[in-house]
Amino acid sequence: MDQIMGKLGSYWLGQRANKEIDSVGDDFTSMSSSLESGTKWLVNKLKGKMQKPLPDLLKEYDLPIGIFPRDATNYEFDEETGKLTVFIPSICEVGYRDSVLRFSTTVTGILTKGKLADIEGMKTKVMIWVKVTSISSEASKLHFTAGMKKTRSREAYEFIKAGFTVDKF
Repeated sequence: MDQIMGKLGSYWLGQRANKEIDSVGDDFTSMSSSLESGTKWLVNKLKGKMQKPLPDLLKEYDLPIGIFPRDATNYEFDEETGKLTVFIPSICEVGYRDSVLRFSTTVTGILTKGKLADIEGMKTKVMIWVKVTSISSEASKLHFTAGMKKTRSREAYEFIKAGFTVDKF
């Protein structure tokens, strides 16, 4: 009788523990919409959804890994719609061999093979700061659309660089 009660008690505790663990996961899920991006990454990891590093995602879509600053490690990507949202800790600028890009704390766009379109939160300096609306890749060239199309060497964007904090976007 004691063995049966012991097994029944173990079964009941195991079931109760599973429900509690599931409830914690549900609590995390419901909170994730109001959490910062870094915390959302942790929630996804806890739920078993591993997110590849941003440079790996960019490589997979045939874009150079250096089009975002080094601090841009947190992102959200919806594979169905292609919407990419990259989170950057502070407004910053990154200098490249032939240009300067300025980033807001959130950069969004539609990611497809070889192209990031409908960009919000990125500017480049062409005498004045101009909004970058798309970046496309073609062999050794990178095409930036910022009012007009500007072609640059892809090689300059193949390395991740640190951003320098600036006051305003």
